[in-house]
Amino acid sequence: MYKIIRLAILPVLLTTQISSTSHVTFLKADASQDTYALINKSLAPVKGDVVEVSDCSHKDFGPHITQAFDKELGKDVFVFHAHVDYDNDRCQKMDRQRTEIKTYGASGDHLVGTAGEKHTYTWLFKLDKDFQPTTSFTHIHQIKAIGGSDSMPMLTFSPRKKKINTFEIRYALLDTAENIASVPLEPFLGEWIVAEETIVYGEEGSLEITLSRKRDNKILLTLNKQLNMWRSGATLVRPKWGIYRSLNKKEDLRDEQVRFADIQITEY
Repeated sequence: MYKIIRLAILPVLLTTQISSTSHVTFLKADASQDTYALINKSLAPVKGDVVEVSDCSHKDFGPHITQAFDKELGKDVFVFHAHVDYDNDRCQKMDRQRTEIKTYGASGDHLVGTAGEKHTYTWLFKLDKDFQPTTSFTHIHQIKAIGGSDSMPMLTFSPRKKKINTFEIRYALLDTAENIASVPLEPFLGEWIVAEETIVYGEEGSLEITLSRKRDNKILLTLNKQLNMWRSGATLVRPKWGIYRSLNKKEDLRDEQVRFADIQITEY
């Protein structure tokens, strides 16, 4: 873990070997650079485009991922935008909205998971103090299998509207998701949250998650489970970050901005 912390003093964008058995990729906001180009330079260093946004359906707004200086952190961060009345899923699906970044096959082997590998993902995120989830799905992080039965994410971080709103970790081996952790949403709101997620990919895999409040280091959620973290027929597994939400309960929602910073992927 100390190696990961020390990497923060290196240049803004870093993809480097830290030992013979691990590989780290670090994405940090820098408002002096074009946002989409910066993201792609880190998460698609070989070729391609890993930005999935609603720009085509909401051209008047412009880029749906921007950068801003965050006074609390004292540095630039990424701002992911979702607008109830204008955005959809890339002009392909109209019943949902997507503003996400990801890795994928063309990103490079060290940025996607395959059976037998261990990956750690760390990042910061901040939900607005008045953030409104829906009774349908809202995901701010996904682990997605590619190939086989891949319509449903294997894992999501999902704020959800209930009598007492919750922050849920949802897991799906195939086509049915279940909560494997659920805590009240309120302590997350208006706060920078430090996320650390370690996955061993495989049928005899494992999942370890810690979510803590940066302001006082208070742990808000922990999870450590042995799980099947592979799907039959899958070729790879990839992480996603952003806002992906259903419009089935449009009345639940408002325009949102979710902030992300310091995304790091470590392959062992």
